[in-house]
Amino acid sequence: MKSILVKDLMVPLSEYATVTDDAMLSDALDALESAQAEFDKSRYRHRAILVCEKKSGKVIGKLSQLDVIRSLEPKYELFTEDKTFPNAGTSHFGFSPKFMKDILEQYELWYEPISDICKKAQVQKVKNIMQTPSVGEFVKEDANLGEAIHQLIMGHHQSLLVTRNGDIVGILRLTDVFKEICNNR
Repeated sequence: MKSILVKDLMVPLSEYATVTDDAMLSDALDALESAQAEFDKSRYRHRAILVCEKKSGKVIGKLSQLDVIRSLEPKYELFTEDKTFPNAGTSHFGFSPKFMKDILEQYELWYEPISDICKKAQVQKVKNIMQTPSVGEFVKEDANLGEAIHQLIMGHHQSLLVTRNGDIVGILRLTDVFKEICNNR
């Protein structure tokens, strides 16, 4: 693992879906589709969009598939004070399937037709939906794969932002790490 470096597996920022922080959700989804169409077909498709500050062009956040879907039902904001969800699944908190169903019904989550929900969501600003990366979501491009895998596992991350001299230059995705492991078995 020490012979493989993060930069050997990362997707360069230039090949990844990005939008500015003032973009609408529909713009972000268009950027994702465009990046996927141009991406190397031998690799896994993108599952996230990087959000860049409009003035500096620097990456300031990520928008995952879960972030997009969660944003379609604004009532989920009622369940958290800081508008972030824990990484652990509900079973880690001891929530039973009945309790989960009761919440769904009590708060009338996902009651509207999906087409109506999606139409409303298109005008949401990306900066209101994105997740700001934590300290543990950054890895240097010259770090070895073992170090990156450790960060992915310990942080329950789907990806890490790859840095060079403090600037984000790419993204290391769990899917690419998994593929590398499978190819070397």
